[in-house]
Amino acid sequence: MQDKYITVTQLTRYIKYKIDNDTNLEEVYLKGEISNFKAHSRGHFYFTLKDEGSRISAIMFSSNARNVKFLPQDGMKVLVKGKISVFETTGNYQIYVTEMTEDGLGNLYIAFEQLKKKLANEGLFDEAHKKPIPKIPEKVGVVTAPTGAAIRDITSTIKRRWPLAEVYLFPALVQGEGSKESVTKKIKQADDFGCDVLIVGRGGGSIEDLWAFNEEIVARAIYDCKTPVISAVGHEVDFTIADFVADRRAPTPTGAAEMCVPNKADVASLLMQITARLEKDMHHIIELDKNKLSEIMNRHIFKDPVSIYEVKEERFSNILDKLNKNILLIYKEKQNEYQKLKESIIFKKPESILDDQKNKFKLIVAKLDTLSPIKTLERGYSITKKDGHVIEKTSDVKKNDKLEVELKDGNINVEVI
Repeated sequence: MQDKYITVTQLTRYIKYKIDNDTNLEEVYLKGEISNFKAHSRGHFYFTLKDEGSRISAIMFSSNARNVKFLPQDGMKVLVKGKISVFETTGNYQIYVTEMTEDGLGNLYIAFEQLKKKLANEGLFDEAHKKPIPKIPEKVGVVTAPTGAAIRDITSTIKRRWPLAEVYLFPALVQGEGSKESVTKKIKQADDFGCDVLIVGRGGGSIEDLWAFNEEIVARAIYDCKTPVISAVGHEVDFTIADFVADRRAPTPTGAAEMCVPNKADVASLLMQITARLEKDMHHIIELDKNKLSEIMNRHIFKDPVSIYEVKEERFSNILDKLNKNILLIYKEKQNEYQKLKESIIFKKPESILDDQKNKFKLIVAKLDTLSPIKTLERGYSITKKDGHVIEKTSDVKKNDKLEVELKDGNINVEVI
């Protein structure tokens, strides 16, 4: 009875054998959306390929994965080629992918959003970095294709609006392979050329046609540009990464031309208005100055200028009178001092002053003589010294000290016992 039972492994091997030998499954072409993507450290890709109704596990070995020209990510729509087989350990069927390419607009939109988010986080779109567009540029640079509607619309619009501006074309490849490098190179050349403003763009087209202006190197070239940049890519509804990085975004190439140069008719009208205001202001200033001049001329000083000197002369006379009066007062004071000095005793009896000074001198000498230590010695006192210093109390000496006693008629050396 048990002979009819087989193991799970036997069943899985049988299913794998049947699938591996099905010629319809040896080369399968699938399209779908990537989910659960994982890049192994050894270079293999593991992911799930799904659509609205189903999903299949997928693996792409490193030998094939290294040929993929983009980094797969969740949400990308891809086209894959591979072989269907069964992984025995789990019993799951899966596709072993040998080739993978991106599937059209879905992936372009994802790439657009990813780059937009990256550059926004780096600050490349910030208003603080936007440079002002000059009001009246002399040199306008244009990076676009040398043929086509874009360059014709730009040049004709600038010539019509402001013929004084010179237009310099920096011809670039604006779509297809090599276009992003070409546009980047021409932006740098135009920036070094010394233009006042730079228009970067092209005419309308599909998202694939406009894709060069969604490339990171083009965005960074615009951001690094010292010259103010106006982006003009496609039609009004088209938005590219270049539009977010540029200093100004124009809806069309014609709009960019209108944005970068003034309209000569508007400038002429503005000049007429300014001229009229200048004339009005000049007349107003002249009238004000005439009134001021008339007011000055009517002042008393101009009608009777001699009166200025009369006032000054009167003040001078008053000051001179005061000065003479003060000089006389000082003279009389000094004369009185001199008279008092002449009448003093020093002039009448100078010898009396000398006698008085002699008496004072004798009195001082007598006081000094009384206080002299020599007089003290003559009265029977003595002066005791130790090492040249006068001893004032007994505690200043001790046993065996050598002392010197000064008397009125000489000195005696003694020793303390």
